[in-house]
Amino acid sequence: MAALRRSPVGHGGWAERAIEVVNMKLKLESSEFGERQAIFIAEIVERIKIKLQEAGVGQDKLEDLTASIALSIAGVIDDLAPIEVDGVEVHPYLTFRTEDDELLHCGENAYTHEQVYRAMKRAFGF
Repeated sequence: MAALRRSPVGHGGWAERAIEVVNMKLKLESSEFGERQAIFIAEIVERIKIKLQEAGVGQDKLEDLTASIALSIAGVIDDLAPIEVDGVEVHPYLTFRTEDDELLHCGENAYTHEQVYRAMKRAFGF
């Protein structure tokens, strides 16, 4: 599998970009994938919570809104919700880059929606 990787050029800016083609290897490893997926969804939950707090959402609604948004996003990532625009269907397949030339996957659709509750427990301390 080939992928394009953008590299910064010049003085650390992104004004000019060099594109490099990298041959990617797919690595099937369910356990390691599950660990990374849990970290990923926990980060999404935490960022949703922070943005809702910044928007002034009260504590009484914060937990429910965070869970609702996180589950909605997880459903899209996990390909549980149909995505189609102008006859083009989109089916996401989550992978994690573990090395410059390696993508980690679990051999099926992601299951981030199953990990939202644990992420919510961590974010809200219950």
